[in-house]
This record gives sequence, structure tokens and C-alpha cells, in this order.
Amino acid sequence: MLVLVAPGQGAQTPGFLTPWLELPGAADRVAAWSDAIGLDLVHYGTQADADAIRDTAVAQPLLVAAGILSAAALGDVAPGAVAGHSVGEITAAAFAGVLGDTAALTLVRRRGLAMAEAAAITATGMSALLGGDPEVSVAHLEKLGLTPANVNGAGQIVAAGTLEQLAELAENKPEGVRKVVPLKVAGAFHTSHMAPAVDRLAEAAKALEPGDPKVTYVSNKDGRAVTSGAEVVERLVGQVANPVRWDLCMKTFEELGATALIEVCPGGTLTGLAKRALPGVRTLALKTPDDLDAARELIAEHANA
Repeated sequence: MLVLVAPGQGAQTPGFLTPWLELPGAADRVAAWSDAIGLDLVHYGTQADADAIRDTAVAQPLLVAAGILSAAALGDVAPGAVAGHSVGEITAAAFAGVLGDTAALTLVRRRGLAMAEAAAITATGMSALLGGDPEVSVAHLEKLGLTPANVNGAGQIVAAGTLEQLAELAENKPEGVRKVVPLKVAGAFHTSHMAPAVDRLAEAAKALEPGDPKVTYVSNKDGRAVTSGAEVVERLVGQVANPVRWDLCMKTFEELGATALIEVCPGGTLTGLAKRALPGVRTLALKTPDDLDAARELIAEHANA
């Protein structure tokens, strides 16, 4: 059984969209999306530097556009399940038919702007903890006033909070943690710091007409498969200020009988987690169009398994 997944913020790198725009019709499609949401995705995906695409209001729609574009390049895919990490959940909602492509990009544009505004209120950020016991790490984070914003499985937890709290964490790591790595994000996402963005996103969601998922849609909230399009959208709104439980998503993939996992562009992060947490599951990350042939072979072997 094939799982199709979409990465979250921080996966973007300068120029990563360039080779994808060389595919037939891709540049026109992205240009149309750019017009629809009032953001030059072509520029940001090809010419902008790392600081420009770190901006939450830019990074989020750029990632969703790249995910939808690269998935379309695979052809007619019938995964057994779909999921996305953080903003990647909106990409996954497009995969599942809950949202049309333009609706997904319009929503993520509003999401990015709302979260950027919320992040500007207080200087906050996120750092990944590598290694250690999750229970020990979570207790340590709570003592420092930090939130375990992403529980990613495979020994990785992402802490979020003020820059002062994160600096203290870097000096005072939980027992067993090998390294604390600051992430290239501009705020404490999936924490109470994002509460102002929830109301903004809820208002934007009122204009949507979601369809029910056509394939199994696995939610970040609790790893549960959600069958109602309305509930998917409700969860997308609330998830902005609540922790991502990617560990539970991967547990659900295992329970569903996953045999292969493909991560859309800019892939790498989620396949890395899957390699450690889902031994025996074949993984492939779409980084450039050069990866498409191998991905199609994997699809042919596992999509109907």
C-alpha cells in the first residue's frame, strides 16, 4: 500500500522549483496560481534567496504549490493514504480531493499571512531535539516553558517558544539529547503563540466548499483517518495552534499496511523519519524531476498492494 506525503515549512531551499517549471505546462500553471493568490510563486521558487523564502507568508504557499505540481507530474496515482506535515496537510487535502488546487492555495496564502502576523507579536522560533527519550524531553521542555510542537517520531521532537526559552534549551539540553538544531522558521508554530491566526483562518475557511476525502486522509491532530471534508477543514484550522503528531500518523500508516511512501517536492524530511520509524517500508523523496521515473516504478509496485 502506497502512502503519499507532503513536507512542512523548512523544507524549502532557494531555487528548488526551477527544474519543475521546465515540465510541460508547469510554468503556466504556477503563473495562474500566482495570479489567483497575489504572490509571485515563480519568482520565489526560482530566484529568491533563503531569507526571502523563510518568510512564513511566502514559504507556505510555495510549499503547497510545489507539492501539488510534483504530485501531478507523477500521473494518475491512487495512493492508499495521504498525509502532510503541518502546512503539508493542505497539500494532502488537495491530493485527497477535499480542496481544489486553487482553493488549497488560497487557503494556505491566508494561513501564511495570519501566522506571519501572529509570529510578529513576540520573537519566537523552533528547534529540533535529536535523540533522547521522548517522555524525558517533553517534561524538560515543559519546565522551560516550551511546547513540544512537533512530535515527529524516530527520536525527534521539535520545541517551540520564545527565543530566550530556546536559547536556554540550547544551553540546557534534556538528558540523552545529542543535539538541538534551530529550524529555519519564523515563529513558534503549533503553539498558543499562533492563537491569533486561528480566528483568521476560521474566517477564511467559511468560503470553502470541501469535498469528502476520496482516499484515506490521515490527520496531524491524532493520526486518525478523517472521512469528512468538513472535519478535515476544521482540523486544518485548529492545527495551527496545536502540536503536530507525526509519530501517530506514521503509526497509522503502519496499521494500514503501508509498504511504500513517496514524499512530494521538496522531499527528504519525512522520508528520513520513515526510514527510521517504518523499517521495511520503501521510501522515495521527490527532489527534482529526475526522481519521477523511480517514483513511477514504486507506484506501479505498491499503489494497489
